[in-house]
Amino acid sequence: MINRVRLVGAVPRLAPLAVVGGDWRLDLDALNAAVTDATRVIFVNNASFPSGWAANDEEWDAITSLCRERDLWLLYWGAYENVLFDGRPVRLPMAMPGMRDRTVTIGSGLEKRMIGWRVGWVIAPGELVNDVSRVAIYNDLVPSNFSQVGARVALGASDADQAAATAEYERRRDETMRQLEGLPAVRAVGGWSLLLDVAALGLDCVEVSNRLLEHKVAATPMRGWGGEVADRHVRFVFSREPLERIALLGERVRAALDGLA
Repeated sequence: MINRVRLVGAVPRLAPLAVVGGDWRLDLDALNAAVTDATRVIFVNNASFPSGWAANDEEWDAITSLCRERDLWLLYWGAYENVLFDGRPVRLPMAMPGMRDRTVTIGSGLEKRMIGWRVGWVIAPGELVNDVSRVAIYNDLVPSNFSQVGARVALGASDADQAAATAEYERRRDETMRQLEGLPAVRAVGGWSLLLDVAALGLDCVEVSNRLLEHKVAATPMRGWGGEVADRHVRFVFSREPLERIALLGERVRAALDGLA
């Protein structure tokens, strides 16, 4: 997303997340400071990939207030909006006061477990959706016919199906955190992945990722994903692994880190 902003000649300004009480929280002072007279849009990925952050009521109020007061668009990537843990409710920014005509919602088949199907959709007000369609023609891969049919069927699935999938993701999140107990892993409250702060251990994210791969653990370095905060971390995607495989994680991670100590 950062490089897509740069490709159109715009300048991305980042508002960091920070760990508060074991969870990610958005730095609201930094968010306000990042907005200038040149700002046109606020981008929010909720639940967030890769951090697993999900906005709470205070954060949503701050984001939407900025949009209304500064006449900004909200670009909302809601690919994981229903994948929330610990009983958190879904909040749709388009339905918040004054946001219907200034929110562009991006959805995809990701929360429906359509990994790699490359199908998504955009909901936007008025003529803007037509502009988005024209841009997509020249910039996107065209989803295959069966992907589009599959997405339509998935969207018609029952709420119980989505709830069962989310409950399984939550069990996998819990087991991943158990395996990483004692290490500076940050608990995800939604989405598919969580982050381990390897800089807190005095280690480099790329070196740790390479070492983990030698121990049969795929953890992506977050360098380039979002400034200094991202650079501290490696990412574990727990959604794709059954519990019996996640149960092997702790021993392998500690063996890899011991080799770098």
